Amino acid sequence: MPIPMPKSTFTASSLFLKTLADAGITHAFVNWGSDHPALLEDLERQRIQNSAAGGTKPEIVTCPNEMVALSAAQGYAQVTGRPAAVIVHVDVGTQALAGAVHNVDRSRTPVLIYAGASPFSSGGEKKGGRNEWIMWLQDIPDQSAIVRQYMRFTSQIESGSTISQTVRRSLQIATSEPKGPVYLWARREVMEEELPESSLDVTADLQHWPSIEPSSLPPTAATRIASALLSAKSPLIITSFLGSGSNPGSDAVSALLALSTLLSIPVVTVCPTTLSLPFSHPTFSGATYLAPGTHSRHLASADVILVLDCTTPWIPANDRPLPTARVFVLDSGDPLHTTTAIGAWHVPAELVCRADAGLALVQVAEAVRVQAAAAAAAAGVGVGVGGGVGVEGEGEPLVLRTQEVEARGRKLAVLHAEMVAKLDAAEDAFPSPSPSPDIALSRASARFTVPNILGALRRSMAAYTHSLVLNESISNYLNVWMHMRPEVPGSLLTSGGSSLGWALGAAVGAFIGGEVAGGGDEGGEGEGGERKRKGKGYDLIVAIVGDGSFMFGVPSSAYWMARKYKTPFLTVILNNGGWKSPKLSMLGVHPTGHGSRASGDKLSVGFGPDCPDYAQVAVAASGGWAWGKRVGAGDDATEGNAKDTLERVMAEAVKVVVQEGRCAVVDCVIESI
Repeated sequence: MPIPMPKSTFTASSLFLKTLADAGITHAFVNWGSDHPALLEDLERQRIQNSAAGGTKPEIVTCPNEMVALSAAQGYAQVTGRPAAVIVHVDVGTQALAGAVHNVDRSRTPVLIYAGASPFSSGGEKKGGRNEWIMWLQDIPDQSAIVRQYMRFTSQIESGSTISQTVRRSLQIATSEPKGPVYLWARREVMEEELPESSLDVTADLQHWPSIEPSSLPPTAATRIASALLSAKSPLIITSFLGSGSNPGSDAVSALLALSTLLSIPVVTVCPTTLSLPFSHPTFSGATYLAPGTHSRHLASADVILVLDCTTPWIPANDRPLPTARVFVLDSGDPLHTTTAIGAWHVPAELVCRADAGLALVQVAEAVRVQAAAAAAAAGVGVGVGGGVGVEGEGEPLVLRTQEVEARGRKLAVLHAEMVAKLDAAEDAFPSPSPSPDIALSRASARFTVPNILGALRRSMAAYTHSLVLNESISNYLNVWMHMRPEVPGSLLTSGGSSLGWALGAAVGAFIGGEVAGGGDEGGEGEGGERKRKGKGYDLIVAIVGDGSFMFGVPSSAYWMARKYKTPFLTVILNNGGWKSPKLSMLGVHPTGHGSRASGDKLSVGFGPDCPDYAQVAVAASGGWAWGKRVGAGDDATEGNAKDTLERVMAEAVKVVVQEGRCAVVDCVIESI
């Protein structure tokens, strides 16, 4: 006799999930606990009642580690511009979100985080009351205090009747500039509250909870900035995260390209988090991570500097502009960094404005044209505006045809060509080591440099035009930005923060987000909870990491997720045998001290002499599904020509990901720290 199906009940948890779905939350990255019975029950109710369509709303992505869950949600939001949900377990799960909380805050990434909380009743008075010993230990005075200083908004859900409004308000704040994470929590009894089924049909109207519209510049500010740029002898534009945000950046990038072309202004990206200008454009003048003496040559001579969406345009102790330089600061949502709460912050500027970069740059460019035309008319001459270098798929940006602007443009083109030639030379200059089968010994004479590796990787990706690179290479951040030579807005990203361990989880989330952004059917879950493939996503996703950030990324969790949810990506590990950045920090303060002559292992920042086999960690975590190979040491140290070895291994790894649909890991042993 068949077992009768239990009667369906609807709870506050049902309404919570329904509200998330109605608000456009397609995925929830979850790590379940004792505070989530009603959520688990309602998700199974959905699967049974929607068996024809399959799946749940939101779609559930199980994450064995909380930091990986939040990193995946960050990757999802970075490629879609839309928030995902993260569900974790009471105070301990909130703590286990770890440094990913810092990353989503500093990168201004919208995410909704929900955690349950210990029940308040213990005598059977309420459904969902305390029935496990841990619930006394997990009852803390102020759970949201764990993350409050990183959140845009925190709130307790106190009743099923107000869930919809609380969720809507939190998402309204998360998606308004400066975007960022929000944190909601609720006691177990509240989420078990039974509601009539009709309550699921009266969720708050999304149209009445809009995000704040982007701000434009005051007309007087646009005129003032345009006048300064037009009269400048050596203008400069500095940016970090222009091109990120709700639109994956194309509008702001196009506007920056147009203004920089119009006046032949060099553009320097400082600690970039996303592409702000195509690498091949002649006004792109490189990137810097602000080490002493590494800022652009243009900084020291600039007389007008426009700082766009940039937290730290320069470090005064390392490199600084002229004291007479006129500086204008524009930020999309937090120009004085009060919401993102940076304690000590100052840029000596004559004008600071809150304005969307895309809108503001269009205003400034128009003001430049108007002022140039007025000046030419007053002088009784015509003003020339002609075609310049454009980007694929767009009309050619206009160039102001004055002798000064044209001369500056010619100089920038020469400097850009020199920059490319230096990068090419570095990629082709292979060292000549003495091979050793011992990894510890062969490190002293590495077969590859980082430019060698990145050049081979870039060439192996050339056929896949819709690709995404996630850069968590830390001491090689700059090398990746320069040698990968990104052209398409949103095609190269970093975490936007300083907590390591983002890239592996972000790759899983970005893969899912790429399919959502690419359209397609509703996806859903298979019988085992695995994710059904949706629409067209990225051709290829590549995570470039150091060996330290690889381990911070919790590969045991990330590669398990990649297999379960069919999100293959390529990982390239720049393996220098430890944490190079702490050693560099020490040398920055004590350049000739005792530690300056010590090895990484002796300094306790190295992982040698017996380093893990990172590629095989991924293979094991995925149950043998992932493919992995180490190059540059051990058996690979004698595999013929170094360049041929790299090209062959990279091509094989890309084939595994693209054609076989599996993760691939290439562990590249480079010179040891």
